[in-house]
Amino acid sequence: MSTRHSGLPPSLLVSEIDAARLDALIENPTWRGHPAAIALQEELLRAQVLPVAQMPADVVRMHSRVDCVDADGTRRTLTLVYPHEADSASGRVSVLAPVGSALLGLSVGQSIEWPRPDGGTLSLEVASVEPQPAA
Repeated sequence: MSTRHSGLPPSLLVSEIDAARLDALIENPTWRGHPAAIALQEELLRAQVLPVAQMPADVVRMHSRVDCVDADGTRRTLTLVYPHEADSASGRVSVLAPVGSALLGLSVGQSIEWPRPDGGTLSLEVASVEPQPAA
């Protein structure tokens, strides 16, 4: 499960289209009740949902390409995708992966932290966001 950096969670913005599609994903029998879907639902419940036209360009949405910098300065480029589109080798991260649900709705300059399997913590700061392709 992901956690947000620095005490209070950063504000979370989600487009109406992404919110509707993600709600449908969460309710799909394949994912309903799955811990990753529950974590995503918790993120969505605290999100401010905006019309697509009002979404700032620097906010991570579905299919956004995100340049991130980790704690040791390593840059990573990730694309936030639906589970069936995920491919870690090409940087396509599922919204149901801990880092994916944590990135959703963040804007440039915001950071996330989440636990690693070995007990450590990974940290990423959003450096830039390429807006999603047209819906």
